[in-house]
Formats: sequence, C-alpha cells, structure tokens
Amino acid sequence: MFAKAFRVKSNTAIKGSDRRKLRADVTSAFPTLGTDQVSVLIPGKEELNIVKLYAHKGDAVTVYMSGGNPILFELEKNLYPTVYTLWSYPDLLPTFTTWPLVLEKLVGGADLMLPGLVVPPAGLPQVQKSDLCAIALVGNRAPIAIGVAAMSTAEMLTSGLKGRGFSVLHTYQDHLWRSGDKSSPPSIAPLVLDPADLSEEKVDSTFQEDLRCLTLEGKEEENGEVPLSETSENTSAGVLSQDSTDSRPLQEQMDELLQQCFLHALKCRVRKADLPLLTSTLLGSHMFSCCPEGRQLDIKKSSYKKLSKFLQHMQQEQIIQVKELSKGVESVVAVDWKHPRKGSILEGNEVRTIIIDYAKKNELVDTHNKNLVKLDPILCDCILEKDEQHTVVKLPWDSLLTRCLEKLQPAYQVTFPGQEPIVKKGKICPIDITLAQRASNKKLLDFVLFFLFQDC
Repeated sequence: MFAKAFRVKSNTAIKGSDRRKLRADVTSAFPTLGTDQVSVLIPGKEELNIVKLYAHKGDAVTVYMSGGNPILFELEKNLYPTVYTLWSYPDLLPTFTTWPLVLEKLVGGADLMLPGLVVPPAGLPQVQKSDLCAIALVGNRAPIAIGVAAMSTAEMLTSGLKGRGFSVLHTYQDHLWRSGDKSSPPSIAPLVLDPADLSEEKVDSTFQEDLRCLTLEGKEEENGEVPLSETSENTSAGVLSQDSTDSRPLQEQMDELLQQCFLHALKCRVRKADLPLLTSTLLGSHMFSCCPEGRQLDIKKSSYKKLSKFLQHMQQEQIIQVKELSKGVESVVAVDWKHPRKGSILEGNEVRTIIIDYAKKNELVDTHNKNLVKLDPILCDCILEKDEQHTVVKLPWDSLLTRCLEKLQPAYQVTFPGQEPIVKKGKICPIDITLAQRASNKKLLDFVLFFLFQDC
C-alpha cells in the first residue's frame, strides 16, 4: 500500500476527546495490550498528530503520529499498527517468518506467497482468514511487515503451502516507514520453546501427514509451469519449480535437488542434539530452507513421490536411521555423520567459477552495484557466522570468494612419475630445501623430498 509515495491532505494535532476515543479503539482492536501499554502508545500529554493522506492507488488513509513516528494507521475503519509500534510490542500479532531476500520484494509491493514461509519446529501460528498478522525475518522476532491472512492456517497446510498467503499492507523501508525516523528493526531473539511442548506425543498425526506433503511452489498455470515472480507491486514473492537452463527431465532434476537439500540440511542445520527429529520437521524446517533461490522442492515431482520413500532410500544408503516412535509419526533417530559425501577435488579457479556462475544464475548480483552479491539462504548457511545471519545481506565479490575458499577443506596432490597422483587432506607441510655442494647431490635432494611428502 505504501510502496510508492503518498499525498498528504492534512496534518493536525489530535483533540482530547479524539485521543480518548483512539485509546478505546486501540483497546478494542488489540485486547492483548494492557491499560499501561495503551497509555504509553497513546500518551496523555505528548504531541499526537492525525495525518490524512491518499495512497498512490487512491485509498484514503488516516495515520497517527507520535514522537515523529507513525504508530497506527486506519483504513476503511480498521486500525493497524506500524512496524515502529510492533518493534515495541513484537507479540501484538501472530507472527510468520520468511527469508531476508523476500523483504526486497515485499517493499516493492509484492504480497507474501506461502512458499516464502519458514515453518518452525512448533508449526505455523494458528490464524483464520482475514486475521491481521506480522511478518518477521529468520532469526529476528522484530516484525518487518504486516498483512492480512488470505487463508486460515489449516487451509495453508491443506494447500501444501501453495498460493497467496498474506496481502501485505505495510513494510519496513516503505514510504510510511520513511515518514518516521527511519530507524532499523531491533534485534529480538526468537522465542525458545520448552522441548516438552514439542514432544511427539503432543503432535497430531494428521498434521504431520499434512507437513509431509508440503511443497515450495506458487500458483501453477494450466500447462503445469510456474510463472516467473517479479518484484513489482502486482506480483508476489515466490519461487520457481524447474531450472529452465537444465535440459534434463524434471524428475531427474527434482531427485538431484531433493538429495542436495537433504544432505545440505544434515550438514549445516541438523545437530546431534536435535535427534530424534520428526521427519516432517526435517522437511519443513530444514530441507525447504536449503532449497536454492529460484528453485522449489516438490517431492511429488520426484521419482520417490513421498518423503517416506526417499528417507527409506537414504536409510538403505546407511546415511540415516528412521523409526516410528509413535503411531503414524516417523522420526530420524540416528545420522551417520561420517558417511562419505560428495567431495570432488577443486582448484581455486574452479571454485571461483562455480560461485560466480551460481550467483549469476540465481540473479544474486546487486542490480544497483555490480560489485555486491545478495546472499540467499544457501550462501548464508555456507559462509556466515551465527552473529552475521541477520546483519549481513550482501558481500563484495572478493569477500564472498575468499569466504567460500576458507570454508573448503584444503588438500594437495603429489605426483610421481609412472604412478597415480596421491591426494591428501590438509595443508601441505612446509618444505625446506638446502642446496649444498656434496657428492650425489641430486639423489640426496630427491630422497629428502620423497620422505617429506610421505610424512605429511
């Protein structure tokens, strides 16, 4: 709604009677706020202004300003908090979580598609259609947008997380936010749930089956293809299902993507302390979030068709062990962390080529500054430290490449005439060669080098 500049009609100080009415309206609209909190939000003596404006689409909006910041806005007699207010009261609305890269699309006027949601271990908040909701980014509970639910939570799960999830009204960095002090969201740690609340005995088996069928796909057209998602005000934040540059059959691509997301989740997200881990949680909270930007994981389009069949195959490969700990609910109970993974030997220039191709293929190069690369979930997991996950969204090319190289395990190769090359992990040991005037100098030098290599 505020993706583009609005036109101000009037700006006046609020009257005492209107101030009291506003307090009553806030108490009615947001009953979870206590009397003291309402008094802080709508102060008794401090300056409070009413701004009448027209949004770029012609909607008449009333904005309430306090302390130089918009704190509330009213549209068609409905009262909504701004992000400034939600930063003080982060639990005022049910909060859904998405990825940092999605924010750019929301600011541009896009609605939030269900494939952009991150499903937490405890499941999605329970809401009904048309409920007002907040949207936050992974790892930070401070909301960055507010919107209206396009369907209930039950309908979201039944749809397999497909389609439009929320009609977004206001976001951090939009023009309403710019009318304030332009401060950034505070860092608010996510709520830590009691492990007892997540016990398998308290998880409904029907809900688990719904989660197994989750797919990251947007609205499909009649021909089965998923339309491109644009960053205009008439489009939505979504992802694609197939790599259009890959000529292989879709099923083969999906099998590879499924295994890639599975292995990446085990490598970077799942910890030993997480076991036993519900298979639905492995998919919804870990594997989906490891899907590359511009791709979507749809198990039904793979040769396995179901998550359970894929995990059975991974169990046959002795990577994991799956058990039914309660009726109808399966969990991953063990992971062979030392199981051999894909580990091709790459030279530095090959790594650089792979990273550059990946960034260009997934359109991660900043359009305003070609020297910067936007970090998608895959790159965030690979190269960022925990304290950087919510502060670093872009990196210069040289820093990105350096970090990627530093994350790889060093190795070296020794080649002897007439023998297969010997590859060893770790950094090569320093070799100190001294040239001395002795008899049979060359043979002595070769002998020293050979044993140096053998010792390393």
